[in-house]
Formats: sequence, C-alpha cells, structure tokens
Amino acid sequence: MERRHFLSLAGLSAAGALVQPAYPFQIEKSKLKITSVRLVNLRPRHPTPAYKPAAGSWSTGGVEVASPMSIYPEYKPMRSLFQPDPGKLPGFTVEIATDKGVKGYGSGGTGGGPVVTEHLTKLLLGRDPFDVERNWDILWRGTMPYGRMGIAMNAISGVDLALWDVVGKALGMPVYKLIGGETKARIPSYCTGNDVEQHLEFGFKRVKVAAPHGPADGREGMKKNEALVKRTRELVGPDGDVMLDCWMAWTERYTIEMAEMLAPYRVYWMEEVLPPHDYAGFGRLHAAIKSTRIATGEHEYGRYGYRYLLEHNAADIWQADVHWCGGLTELRKIGAMAAAYDIPVIPHVGGQRDSVHFIMATTNSPWAELFMPPPGGPKEVYQKFEEEYQITRGPEGIYTRPSDQPGFGGDYEVVS
Repeated sequence: MERRHFLSLAGLSAAGALVQPAYPFQIEKSKLKITSVRLVNLRPRHPTPAYKPAAGSWSTGGVEVASPMSIYPEYKPMRSLFQPDPGKLPGFTVEIATDKGVKGYGSGGTGGGPVVTEHLTKLLLGRDPFDVERNWDILWRGTMPYGRMGIAMNAISGVDLALWDVVGKALGMPVYKLIGGETKARIPSYCTGNDVEQHLEFGFKRVKVAAPHGPADGREGMKKNEALVKRTRELVGPDGDVMLDCWMAWTERYTIEMAEMLAPYRVYWMEEVLPPHDYAGFGRLHAAIKSTRIATGEHEYGRYGYRYLLEHNAADIWQADVHWCGGLTELRKIGAMAAAYDIPVIPHVGGQRDSVHFIMATTNSPWAELFMPPPGGPKEVYQKFEEEYQITRGPEGIYTRPSDQPGFGGDYEVVS
C-alpha cells in the first residue's frame, strides 16, 4: 500500500491494511489543516435531571476539608471561601476545527481559556493536527517565557486533548487504540468522597476519603482524622482499600504522626500530604514512612516536574491530571518515565472521558478515579452515571472503560 493513500482526501478513512509502524497516522501529513480554534460550552445530549443532594452529603465545596489555607481561620470552613467565584476563572473547553469538517474537543484547567484565544490560536492555525509532537513543542516553547506550569500548561492541556480528539475522529478510531490499544479488559476503579455508604452500596470496594483536618486543628483534629479513617475501614471491611486525600495541607511532622496513628487501619496511600513543590520533603517522608504509600502529582506540571519527583524518590504513586499536566502527549511521557522505575500512574479524575483512554493503553496505570453523583437523586441520575462510564462489576468492585467511539467519545453537543 502506498503511503500517499494512507488518508484519502475525501473520506479520511483509516488504512486498516497498514499495521506498521505502531502509530501509522504519524508517518505522513494528514491533509488536514486547522482552520479555527475557539472556546465552546458542551452539554450532554440527554442531561440528567437536576436535584438537591441529600442533607448532610459530602461536598468539597461545602464542608470542611483540610487545605493549604486552613491556617487562616477566615478561609478554613470550606474551599469555596478562597477559590475563585463560579465563572470568574473557569476551566474551559476548546474546539479545534479543520478544513475537512473534522472537529475535536478538549478540556483544560483553571484560567487557561484566555491563553488559548489570545496566544495559542496564532500558533495553531494552518497546522496539521496530526503533528501532535511538533504542535505540543511549539506551544510549550511559545509559552515558556511566562508558562511552564500553572495556567499556561492548563491551556496547552486542553488544546492537546482537542488535537487527539481530531486525530481519532479523522481515523474513525478511539484514542486508546491510537496510543497502544488495550492493556486490560476493563479498568478497576475507586471512588472519591466521604459519602462512603453510598459508594459501597453502589459496589465500590476501593474508596478515598478527604481528611477534614490538618496542623491548625492540633491533636483534636488528628483524632477526628483517625475517627474518619477508622469508620471507613469498618465500613469497607478487611479486604477493601482505603485511601486518604490530604490536599497539600499537612507538614512533615504531622504526616509522620498521622501515619503512625493510621497504621492499624491499613491505609493504601496518603495523597498530597505536602505542598506540591516540596520535593525534598516528599522524599524524606517516602523514606521514613513504611505503613502506607505516598502519592502525589495532582498539582504537578509536565515531565520536568515529575523529574523532580523522581530525583527526590518522592512518591510511590504519581497522580497526574491530563487537563493540567500538559495533555495526553505529555502524560504519555510522564507515564513512560514512571514505567522505567516501576511507578504506577493513577491519574487524578482518571475515569473521565479523556484520561481513561490513557489508563486503558498504559500498562503501569492500574486504576481509574471516579466521582459518583451525590446521594439523594432520582434513579435516572445513577443509571446515567453507569452508562456514561460503562460501569461493570466484578471481584475488584467497580470497573470502567473508555468509549469505543472515534476520538475520546462522549454524548454531547455544542451550545455556544
């Protein structure tokens, strides 16, 4: 088969007869050209009914959860007191359109939208969306004077995901098949949130709870953290897994003392116990604590940030977020670096429609993180959740898998 026929100008169909190299779309130009980049809003084609969550249900925005701001009493009661007001500095969805009518959609993190519209667009127009590595590097180098982390990487992440969505749709293939195919039949999943009874009733056998207290609450707060973990272990039973999210709120000394207190409850990991930039501190904790695993990386950016984690031997588990770390192109590099050192990569919000493709195609990415709709809703809400995440049940509790639709899949429509 001649290379020039890999993609037809009219049909843009995948060349099924071509099996080498592993990523055949990268061997030549796609004959696609990026013609527009814009921010859009997406909504489900079949939305679930709105409802008021049951009284007392857990929410990181409405209840106390330990945070870096817990040392200031006026911000301590809930995250919403210090986070941006709704709509003021949002995440975003970007649409990338091509001259052949193929469009892709990607979501990026807080504040990245203006970087896309006011800077990245000029770097993308006219380019071949299949040049994923070249396009990523151009965006990285172009934002380097003010970027490398934070909002600029949030912007790059959304654009990169939209480009992968274009590639999958142009070839008529789900993204996970483009980056390596299935490494597991289905993906074991855990549920995050303190509505543990709901999660266990649904079928989860792995749950992660958020620590409500940190150093500002003293010894009494430590006892309340222990009580939460103890109760969770009793509900889960001896064979399930319990994880603890500490959301950048603790100190080294506090973490060591909490690890000692929680040792009887067999906590699978303690997550983000320190601020993300404290690589040396994570390294010391990783060396000192043997009763649990140290996990971090949710708020880390790019392969260079993870290289710092590696150089400090800072964690047992890396938790990159595909919407913040640089998108799928960069997450694959992070995953490969981790694989060389037998480090599992369990992405933050990994069960979402995009990052779940990475998990499916990556041997050292064993689990997906899911968030259930709050309790108190009608039956249709939870049925929709099962359908959207392709939930199945088995020996490890709840499983998910990516869509087999072209690109990242998803049943949505553009509203603006």
